[in-house]
Amino acid sequence: MPHTILQLMFRFTFASALTAGVVLAQAPSLFSGEQERLAKTLQMTGQVSVLRDSNPWVLKVGDWVNLRQTIVTGADGFAVFQVSDGSTFEVYPNSRVVFRNNAGGWKDLLDLHLGRVKVFIQKFGGQPNPNRVTTPTAVISVRGTVFDVQIEDEDATTLVTVDEGQVAVRHSLLPPSEPKLLNAGEYVRVYKNQPLAHKAFDKGGALKRTMQAATDAYYNVMMRMPRGGNSPTSVPGGGGRPADTEATPPPPPPPPPL
Repeated sequence: MPHTILQLMFRFTFASALTAGVVLAQAPSLFSGEQERLAKTLQMTGQVSVLRDSNPWVLKVGDWVNLRQTIVTGADGFAVFQVSDGSTFEVYPNSRVVFRNNAGGWKDLLDLHLGRVKVFIQKFGGQPNPNRVTTPTAVISVRGTVFDVQIEDEDATTLVTVDEGQVAVRHSLLPPSEPKLLNAGEYVRVYKNQPLAHKAFDKGGALKRTMQAATDAYYNVMMRMPRGGNSPTSVPGGGGRPADTEATPPPPPPPPPL
């Protein structure tokens, strides 16, 4: 390879790394100290817990979720969390998600094992803000966007839909292949033992409307709650008491056929 090409490749790699470092350095932090690595509970309703030594402890508004901590929601549970750069994520009923399971990887945001999450990634000065969400079958890489991730069945079929921006989706179990790039209004399903399906466009916005209706319903419940945010179904005292573990919530319902 000619010497000039090697020089250009080195300069491009160095410039990319420098840009990423500048973006991270300029990202405003809403939290201080150790809180910069945590997630704060902004809003919630119903049964929302975190696991401590495999035991569920009920959250309340203002509580912090630690690195590698698992968030669990019941059949009526819904919560909104915020990280230090202002990005937020919503966790829906009958979900199980690990926050920053890779403590050393600043890109790894969520590991979704059950249910559904909606993620709102902030940008800074128009620059990308790399983050990643994983499921048992898919890896979703984002640069600054709004998207949904939902596990639809026991085989961990993953539905990824994009509201704004662009995400890259690849299979996490099969041999590496080119990721699918999804733009606003597009979606893809990732099946356990099949190569990535063709992406599709949400014609007429039926899928988006269905998901938005679920979101609106939980926000309406939270708007009717007393200021301070404790859910009527939460255990008094929030994070200081274990949650009720006797009831087993049903699996999340699949989205309507398109």
